[in-house]
Amino acid sequence: MLRSLLSILGVYRIYEKWLWHQVKNNPTPEHIGIILDGNRRWALNRSLDPNIGHYYGADKTEEMLRWCLDLGVRSVTLYVFSTENFNRPREEVEELMQLFEERLQKIMEDDDIHKHKVRIKAIGRLNLLPKRLQKIIREIEKATKDYDKHFLNFAIAYGGRAEIIDAAKKIAAKVL
Repeated sequence: MLRSLLSILGVYRIYEKWLWHQVKNNPTPEHIGIILDGNRRWALNRSLDPNIGHYYGADKTEEMLRWCLDLGVRSVTLYVFSTENFNRPREEVEELMQLFEERLQKIMEDDDIHKHKVRIKAIGRLNLLPKRLQKIIREIEKATKDYDKHFLNFAIAYGGRAEIIDAAKKIAAKVL
């Protein structure tokens, strides 16, 4: 609401420039981790379909990634989809998987990824993802595997509980 009011008054652009100046003139973090959360809630609070919230959030994430690149942040990790999110309604999960496919394809074709040598890596239980999405992930990782200037990590089908379970299974396999 505040942003809308400031935009109407023509002040928001000035505020954005002031913020940019504040961030640009201070030490830049080497790595930023971001949990992408609240898109569905944002949409529902505006009586919109949750998928609209996911697409809006994806647009904002792209904008934020450009800021990170412009500021010289070397590494960004996006926590985009936890293993617990598979418990959402089937239609919503399918829509999210489609969104991931679209955006990863877009990233792979983005000239800035190659110009700025951004290595892309996905972490998580990738075997739980649809085969098409797994294929796109393999392709984008392969296309950027030799890049080492910037790093963009996607934690997808990832979660603390899943990580603990996987670690326990590995330990049990070694003991047995």
